[in-house]
Amino acid sequence: MPKKHLILLVGPTAVGKTEIAIQLAEKINGEIVSADSRLFYRGMDIGTAKPTHAEQARVPHHLIDIADPGEILSLAVFQKMATEAIADIQARGKLALLVGGTGQYVRAVTQGWTPPEVTPDPGMRHELEKLKEAKGLVWLHEKLRSLDPEAAEKIDARNFRRTIRALEVILTTGRKFSEQRGKSDSPYQLITIGLMRPREELYARVDARIEAMFEAGFVDEVRGLLAKGYSPTLPTMSAIGYRECVSVIEGKLNTGQAKVEIRRATRIFVRRQGNWFKEADPQIKWFRVQAGVTGEIREYLHELVDF
Repeated sequence: MPKKHLILLVGPTAVGKTEIAIQLAEKINGEIVSADSRLFYRGMDIGTAKPTHAEQARVPHHLIDIADPGEILSLAVFQKMATEAIADIQARGKLALLVGGTGQYVRAVTQGWTPPEVTPDPGMRHELEKLKEAKGLVWLHEKLRSLDPEAAEKIDARNFRRTIRALEVILTTGRKFSEQRGKSDSPYQLITIGLMRPREELYARVDARIEAMFEAGFVDEVRGLLAKGYSPTLPTMSAIGYRECVSVIEGKLNTGQAKVEIRRATRIFVRRQGNWFKEADPQIKWFRVQAGVTGEIREYLHELVDF
């Protein structure tokens, strides 16, 4: 049985994926499946630049607002949900657009990853967390870098939970974390579209987005989550922007300092996204985001797939 087409739309934060994905889906009878891990959680709207209700009403969206901030949606659970959503879209004769900037989530679906089957070891995790408290996040991340440079390159140094998990897997199995993702042939006939802008233009858009988030009530959104009982130590609350807003609420940063920290962290994140999706990758057809780009992408797709 021939594989069905899956359109993958990738690009860095603030490049314009949300609007272009919606415009494209409208033109090609498509539906959007989110592969952005930040969009899974209810009530985390402003700081994630989640598509608005009006935007989501234009075309069907899947895997947005599917968990509460206190839940941890694992890679394996996401992979299953995304695969089921794509199959449902395709069964109804529509095109599925997988859209996101979270590289590991995208690859888990498109490359048939099998996440490492290593049962969490509470004792080892406790020891690693003690090391984190004693020596700091940077030391822990450098430890990972010494054992598995490839994994360290793709894990944010401040994401200590992913760092600890990678170290746990390495120390338990004696093998690099980056080598333990079982892969199979893609279950799809994959068409990958990359969106890009000049770096300075992208950074300017990041800065404008951060300002808009604060004007829209970002700090109040975080204050509301804390008031509902969500701990600031939750993995979801450690996302870029949320941790800085927590610091504002706790009096550790003022708003200006928080914006500076968010800008810095987002720039690092943008560079890390580039490690997953490289402009030199021949499997990705890159488009410069400018007026008329959606039409250009549609014409390119029209040569490859019927819609």
